[in-house]
Amino acid sequence: MSRNLADAIAEQTEVLFINLATAIKTCDMDYVLCGMPVWKHVYHALHSCDRWFINPDRYAEPSFHELNLNSLDHLSEKRLSREELQEFYLAVQRKITAYLSALTDDMLHEKPEGCKYNRMSLILGQFRHVCCHMGNINATTIIATGKWPRCVGRDSSFPVDALYEYVPT
Repeated sequence: MSRNLADAIAEQTEVLFINLATAIKTCDMDYVLCGMPVWKHVYHALHSCDRWFINPDRYAEPSFHELNLNSLDHLSEKRLSREELQEFYLAVQRKITAYLSALTDDMLHEKPEGCKYNRMSLILGQFRHVCCHMGNINATTIIATGKWPRCVGRDSSFPVDALYEYVPT
C-alpha cells in the first residue's frame, strides 16, 4: 500500500502543529478579537481540528467541554487557561498523529463511517480552518506586542527554539 501522499500529509501536519503550538505560547489569551477572547479562538480551532480532521460524525466531546464553549458566537462563563489549552492541544496532536500513521493513500478517497466527506477533504478542510484562525490569533500578538510569532515553513529545521521571527529593537 502506498503512503506517498499520507506521508506528505503527516509531515505537513507536524509543521501545522508546531506553528499552532507557537501561536498558543505567544498569544495574549485575554485579548478580545471580534468580541471573543483569544483563548476561545484557540479552543475553537483546536476543537474543530479534533472533531473534523478524522470523522465529525463519530466524535466524543472532551470531558471539560460545555455547550457553546467552542462557539465564536456565544460568550462562555467557563474560561480555559493556557495550560488547559496546551493539554488539549497535545491530546489532539497525539490523536491525529496516530491516525495519520495508519493512513494509506487509498484511504484518502474513502469516506469515514457515517461521514459524507472523504478523508482528504476533511484533512484539507482542517488545514484551511486552522490556518485561518492561527493567522487571526497571530495577528493579535503582532498588534499587541509588535512581535511576529515564528511560522515554521516546509524547509525549516525541527525543532524550533525561537518563538518569534521578528522582535522590534
